[in-house]
Amino acid sequence: MAKGPTLITIKRAINFGTQLKSFISFMHMILQSLKRYLCTGAIIIFFSLGCQPKSPLTSDILGVTAENAMVVSARKEASAIGLSVMAQGGNAFDAMFATELALAVVYPYAGNLGGGGFMVYRLADGSTGSLDYREMAPSAAHRDMFLDSLGNHDTAKSTLGGGSIAVPGTIKGIFEAHKKFGLLSVEALINPVIELAENGYVVTQKQSERLAQYRDIITQTTGIQTLYTQEINPGDTIKNLALAKTLRQLRDQGQEAFYKGVMAEHMSHYIQAHGGVIQSEDFERYKVYWRDPVSFHYQDLTITSMGPPSSGGICLGQIMGMLESYNLGDLAHNSALYIQHLTEAERRAYADRSHYLGDPDFISIPTQKLLSRSYLDQKMTSFDADWATSSEDISHGPLIGHESDETTHYSIVDPMGNAVSVTTTINGAYGSKLFDPELGFFYNNEMDDFSAKPGTPNMFGLVGGAANAIAPGKRMLSSMTPTIVTRQGQLWQVLGTPGGSTIITTVLQIILNTHHFDMGMQTAVNQPRMHHQWLPDILQFESEGFDAQLLDSLEQKGYKTIQKEHRIIGKVDAIMRHPNGVLEAGADPRGDDTALGF
Repeated sequence: MAKGPTLITIKRAINFGTQLKSFISFMHMILQSLKRYLCTGAIIIFFSLGCQPKSPLTSDILGVTAENAMVVSARKEASAIGLSVMAQGGNAFDAMFATELALAVVYPYAGNLGGGGFMVYRLADGSTGSLDYREMAPSAAHRDMFLDSLGNHDTAKSTLGGGSIAVPGTIKGIFEAHKKFGLLSVEALINPVIELAENGYVVTQKQSERLAQYRDIITQTTGIQTLYTQEINPGDTIKNLALAKTLRQLRDQGQEAFYKGVMAEHMSHYIQAHGGVIQSEDFERYKVYWRDPVSFHYQDLTITSMGPPSSGGICLGQIMGMLESYNLGDLAHNSALYIQHLTEAERRAYADRSHYLGDPDFISIPTQKLLSRSYLDQKMTSFDADWATSSEDISHGPLIGHESDETTHYSIVDPMGNAVSVTTTINGAYGSKLFDPELGFFYNNEMDDFSAKPGTPNMFGLVGGAANAIAPGKRMLSSMTPTIVTRQGQLWQVLGTPGGSTIITTVLQIILNTHHFDMGMQTAVNQPRMHHQWLPDILQFESEGFDAQLLDSLEQKGYKTIQKEHRIIGKVDAIMRHPNGVLEAGADPRGDDTALGF
């Protein structure tokens, strides 16, 4: 496709069914930076029906809708770049490549080059698969590396600085996905991201607040003043020229530029200088894996999600399997009894998570037995609607034989009918807090997702077992749950969320909201959420949407509840295909998340 100056007009419309009622211009400034990558003279009209909600508690909201394609991500610039790729004839995998890199530019809180992730996909012909580009422990890592002289877990070592960094997988992941499925050239996908990094992006209020919160620890960890240690206010423009230079190297030399040669040498030396053990050979040894996803049925739904080393698919399957025999749709949404059912299934699944799940290349995982109907029914026999089960009374179930709030997710559907669900992370906020001023990005602190000391919690309160102990070349257990749902054989939903240990239960609630309570996707995303993860034995609630009377009724049954001020659970980015074929997005108003489609 020829390149040249083009005016891209994104128009938003309010419409229900087929009536188009009004247009307004949208995102002119962002798309000006993309205009030379579309055909000269072409005018692309992006239709979005409904409006972005102002409050997470707003109900009956029709989200952004489109006829052909949709991208939902944590930032409007990333969604715009992903959508422009598909407007040029690219598919969902091309859009994945560009969106992932754009998030590294505009959303350094979790978007990354220095992290990893998981992708679940469904092709237009109905076939499914998944890609594991999770980070990997370096060859010098060992089981007790984060224990102090008394044998206690030193959380600072596993969360801050070079020692917390695992070998990144993001770059190899997106290049491998593109190699297998992509249509456009790497140059066409990276060029608009380079331009975005050079021209800059406008800081939002939420971004400014997050940077202010972490500025001191980033400065202390990195040891010098860098791009993200300056005072940055809402409305400021950030240009990341170092990252633009790194992206040019990737464009011109491919993924090998990251994993071999000068860049790999630089990263290993820089990480070692800040207390890490990664060597340049660790980058060269890194591999991604095409894995079979976890697939299970819930009534008339087929749910496809990520398998180990993510716990997402198995835990989600266990929870939904335990709930399937109950008539949840007959209960009032988010009522005490409804919440009890979810809580009791969640705590039982998370207990199994801590014992059985880890890297499948290092341990044997009894997936079929964990998801079997007989096993799951047995686990719920102790459920009593009149009284809370104590987590102290629950351990992993007997079998015959034998994670971060600061992740980000994006969902894509292309005009060809392909769908990808991607969750990517550097673990904690700004990862290890170690910023590389030469390359322009933060490194992950993914080593904390291992069980530094089996039986003790990580930064998200998750208790791990020996199955997730640190070992060289091993991948740490994750809660990431990129998911695709079909109904009666047809694509219905593409969804996922950040949220550390709350990811699994957030994805669960979105599916149940839409399936049992007939909510549209934006309405389902807007609903208040709760979470339980076995240990600690606390039932968590968002700060808005649950009244004191509800919490009191649960406490009277023995539940330990907590509702912190400003507490949010997950930031869902999801897409639903309605029976008439229209795509509706759910972009979470808890963040700056934005949906765009055409």
